[in-house]
Parts: sequence; C-alpha cells; structure tokens
Amino acid sequence: MTSPTPPQAAARERAGEPGLATTVALYTLARLGLLAVLTVVLALIGVPWLVALLVALVVALPLSMVLFRGLRERLDRAIAASTARRSSERASLRAQLRGDVGPPPSPDTPAAPASPGVPAAPASPGAPAAPSASSTVASPPAAAGADGAEVPAGSDPVPSEGDGPTR
Repeated sequence: MTSPTPPQAAARERAGEPGLATTVALYTLARLGLLAVLTVVLALIGVPWLVALLVALVVALPLSMVLFRGLRERLDRAIAASTARRSSERASLRAQLRGDVGPPPSPDTPAAPASPGVPAAPASPGAPAAPSASSTVASPPAAAGADGAEVPAGSDPVPSEGDGPTR
C-alpha cells in the first residue's frame, strides 16, 4: 500500500505535483545545500570549519523558512494528500472488515451473467445447476474464544489474562 496505484500516479502527473517522497527529498536537499553554502561562505571568510558549521546550522533554519516557502507549501500539500489517501484506504478497509461493503473486484472472480434475471445454464445436460450467488450467502467461519467456545463472526472474544495488555 505504500506505492500509489497507477490511476493515482497518472492523476498526480497530470496535476504536475510530485509524490511525497520526491517532495521530502527535494526539500531536504535544498536545506542541506543551504547549510553547505553557508558553511563554505563562513569558512572562506576565516571562521574555523566546526564553528562555521554550527553557525550555519543556526542561521540556516530561519533562512530556509523564508527562502524555501514554496517547497514547504508543496510539502504540506503532499503530506495532506497522502494523509487523505491513507485515511480513505483505512476507512475502506475497516468497512470491508466490518462487512459493510464487499471487497474490491479481483480479476479472478467470474464475470456476472449478461442478464441479471436469467440464471446460467448448467455445464452438462445431466448435471444439477449450481446455486446462484444471490441465493447462497457464505458466512465467515466462527472464531474460538478464550475458553474455546465459538464466538460469532463480527464480535470480539473476551480477552484472557494471557492475551497481553489491553488498550
């Protein structure tokens, strides 16, 4: 889930916005470059290297806030987009785990019949017809609780002392 799906990447390329990793790398390189330039300038005017590096660290922070405002805003947008995408993915996953919505379609699932009201014909003339997907509902397997008894799907089993700390 860490890499964007092709439609997301294509939409981002059309918008002209680089991804979060690219933006973080660009902002980090810009700040390190500013630190290096300040260190070299201070060293060239006669300040010892270690002192020049320490002074450049202190000066580079507020200076980068002013000089790299556009990069920081782009980084903020990339973080917000990443957070929104992850939140929607998390909400979708939680809905799937609760059973509110079905899982996303996978390429392994067979295609639906052409007309929804007409069942598919059996494979051979003598074979019985398979039940349709709308008439058969598969229930998830029941889990075993702490005492070994079955717990209905969708409910949390009562934790025992051996399960570890609870939140």
